[in-house]
Amino acid sequence: MDWKAKLWLDFYQSFIEADRWLLYLKGLGVAVQVTLGALSIGVVLGVLVAVVRTFHDQRPPGRRSVVLGLLNLLCKTYATVIRGTPAMVQLLIMGFVIFAGSRNLVAIAILTFGINSGAYVSEIVRGGIMSVDPGQMEAGRSLGMSYATVMGQVVIPQAVKNILPALGNELITLFKDTSIVTVIGLRDITKVAIQIQSKTYQAFMPFFGIAVVYLAVVMALTWLLGILERRLRASDRR
Repeated sequence: MDWKAKLWLDFYQSFIEADRWLLYLKGLGVAVQVTLGALSIGVVLGVLVAVVRTFHDQRPPGRRSVVLGLLNLLCKTYATVIRGTPAMVQLLIMGFVIFAGSRNLVAIAILTFGINSGAYVSEIVRGGIMSVDPGQMEAGRSLGMSYATVMGQVVIPQAVKNILPALGNELITLFKDTSIVTVIGLRDITKVAIQIQSKTYQAFMPFFGIAVVYLAVVMALTWLLGILERRLRASDRR
């Protein structure tokens, strides 16, 4: 058998035989579901942590309350612990320790990656908020607006344009990191490739195939984020 026939046979066994391409498609759907769910949790959690830490840092040392100090310490501890431990270890703890009795693996993966992403998003958002001229906050407060109002209506909308590129990178990283959900038995696209490899004994084609899928999705996300960034820059010039 020449190499072309061998390559076609590997492709046929890995993707076409028994409609195995449908398994890859379902696995990709699981990866996308985990990514979007985790990013939603991560953005909400990250914004809350960033606002608490920014509010604490912007307060004069003599006017910081005990409650605010405790919240800031809690947020700093959360960010340090989550960013200092591997995502796989966090997933193993959530899947086999905290939620050992649950079989809702998708929810476990979403929650784990959401908490993980929140720590990184908090630093992204905090950096974006700190990049906005502090005079914006002082001007809003001098007009009688509350801290929350100024932050929500003045500072954060301006910070979004600085946050977006880094947040897009977090989305891409999060999508690629979903490949480790196989450690808790979730059948994503990587798990499908492993199972098909164990049936066909062909490692190259299934693993090369999912690498191409990941690359295609990442390139599509990069293209979409580039369009969004260009539109935001165009709105600045108007």
